Amino acid sequence: MPRRSDTYMTDFTPHAYQLRTIEMVETGRSYLLGLDMGLGKTVTTLTGVQTLIRNRQACNVLVVCPKLVVGTWVNEIEKWSHLALGYSVVTGSQRQRLDALRVEADVYIINIDNLVWLIELLGKDPSRWPFDTVIIDESSKFKSAKTKRFKALRRVRPYTERFLLLTGTPAPQGYQGLWSQVYLLDGGDRLGRSFHWFQQRYYYKTFPQSYEYKLRPGAGERILESISDICITLCAEDYLTLPDLHMIPIEIELPMRARDVYRELELTMVAELSALETVDAANAAVLTGKLLQVSNGALYHEDGQSWTELHGAKLDVLESIVEEANGAPVLVFYQYKHDFERLCKRFRSAVSVKEPGAVERWNKGEVPLLLAHPASAGYGINLQEGGSIMVWFGLNWSLELYQQANARLHRQGQAKPVFCYQILARDTMDHEVLDRLANKREVQDVLKQYLKRKAA
Repeated sequence: MPRRSDTYMTDFTPHAYQLRTIEMVETGRSYLLGLDMGLGKTVTTLTGVQTLIRNRQACNVLVVCPKLVVGTWVNEIEKWSHLALGYSVVTGSQRQRLDALRVEADVYIINIDNLVWLIELLGKDPSRWPFDTVIIDESSKFKSAKTKRFKALRRVRPYTERFLLLTGTPAPQGYQGLWSQVYLLDGGDRLGRSFHWFQQRYYYKTFPQSYEYKLRPGAGERILESISDICITLCAEDYLTLPDLHMIPIEIELPMRARDVYRELELTMVAELSALETVDAANAAVLTGKLLQVSNGALYHEDGQSWTELHGAKLDVLESIVEEANGAPVLVFYQYKHDFERLCKRFRSAVSVKEPGAVERWNKGEVPLLLAHPASAGYGINLQEGGSIMVWFGLNWSLELYQQANARLHRQGQAKPVFCYQILARDTMDHEVLDRLANKREVQDVLKQYLKRKAA
């Protein structure tokens, strides 16, 4: 059974807010722990779980987390001197995963993508489920009741003593994303046993004007009241002294050719890039993606692989930011593969966060320009030691990814004020994305502030 090395260990003296979280875990109940980044959710959860194991209230613990965060759980177990937990990492090939499951351990760590495989391994008899405690790190990834991962967990929920859901963004898309998470905690006692029932009770449909569901008056407060006893949120600004975060939007004007393509797509959903290449947006969702591509400076062809560059205005702005940084490292978040390729072409010193050793080199100050996609670098990577300047070359629609990505630099351990530049094309979809992120943030903040008051 793998155990941590005793060579490098750190003593753990929990803060008052961490003691509160530990005590909640030690009750043996199911909870949603909405802890902001930097508040030590991993070590506090492991500390509480270790007590449950020692008291024989738990014996087989499963940690389900994003792939990039698997290493974080391992590092935390090995880092803290008070933890004496054996662990097994259930990743790799199927043979390696099966071998890892045969290892006798206290904690089994598996990435989210392999969860369905693990549950299907049980066949038609979910009562064979061996884990009495399931910890889900970044539980907002289970916000949709339609996903295979949620449906699989729902099958084994009756055979699980407790769920501990960890997230910094419990409702990144609004209150509807809470139903499936709360269902795992209580089996539907608070928000209903089906998502349909929840939606009918708390929402109304705007048909025939549209097909959107909107909250009924006072529904948000009723939802929060019903779940306040099993959910807690802790906000970093209440407990940590973080450096200032400066959000700096920078606007560019689309060059004439790019503006013509943008308008043509916007009006007709079709644009001619050349005599031989025409781009067609099949629906509104595809159209928004193509408009964002044009804003960034390039557009994929119909094959989805090749692309045409339309302008370099955002690259020019980024070059100015890098020059003004005067040698200070800069972290750049991009959205599309052609963004990455164009960034690499313009900035020869750029390094991808996926390159082996890139994170370590960045934190040592050896990487002047680090390129990262928010979906791959938004979780489990600490970059605050390497720099304090980040740039959004192109925004994405996900509030969760946006907040998580920003927290790579703006977190505990950051010694300098953080500057976050957002490069936006004037009168384009860029501004719509920013507005949508702001609106989702409002719902998120309402939830966190309410639960914080209830728990006080």
